[in-house]
Amino acid sequence: MPGNPFDLTGKLAVVTGAKRGIGRAMAEALAAAGADVIGVSATLEPEGSAVEAAVRSHGRTFTARRVDFADRAAVRALGAELAALERPVDILVNNAGTIRRTPAAEHPDELWDDVIEVDLNAQFVLTREVGRAMLAKGVRGKIIFTASLLSFQGGITVPGYAAAKSGIAGLTKALANEWAAHGIGVNAIAPGYIATDNTQALRDDSERSRAILERIPAGRWGRPEDIAGATVFLASAASDYVSGTVLPVDGGWLGR
Repeated sequence: MPGNPFDLTGKLAVVTGAKRGIGRAMAEALAAAGADVIGVSATLEPEGSAVEAAVRSHGRTFTARRVDFADRAAVRALGAELAALERPVDILVNNAGTIRRTPAAEHPDELWDDVIEVDLNAQFVLTREVGRAMLAKGVRGKIIFTASLLSFQGGITVPGYAAAKSGIAGLTKALANEWAAHGIGVNAIAPGYIATDNTQALRDDSERSRAILERIPAGRWGRPEDIAGATVFLASAASDYVSGTVLPVDGGWLGR
């Protein structure tokens, strides 16, 4: 493999859920490797966001798009916009997501529906549109989903999230089966317990936090930047023969 297989110079990456946390770290990692970035989030500022500053600090361009992933029509419109770009999308990172914590016996329909729509349905709709354009334009693209430890486990008080993230693991494999022969790599990253907004409730619960830390061989909560290397790997030529994989980045959690 000639040159640097991790070099993304000249590539255009779309990162959803890019405003903060893991998404922001992913966007910056891709920019550091040479990619220009379109960042998408439900509350992303049109200009002046922290993720824009991070991307531009690496000399790359940044474009912001504000999209509510609970709005199917808005997600479909985003997909159509991306598919119609004169400069084709090379990398799609499906990181947008939400979580709702309520015991299963009291878990209302509206919470279930919201999580499934954002964490699974929207992921498919957007990927279908961008993937169709990659196929039509002959782009040897990379698609990365953010899965979860709950793609392998059941979790506690998060039935919708566990179901959606299990679905993401299956969707990753299904799309890889169809698109690998066309040069489109479809894989997922399963972050472990990362210190973000989504895990704040767990970190605030001293008993749960202690139990989690006791199981992580690395001995600490993960940081968003711990996901950077896996993101660049799966977005680059270095992973050209990796297909349909859900890659844990979990400090060893699943190995216990």
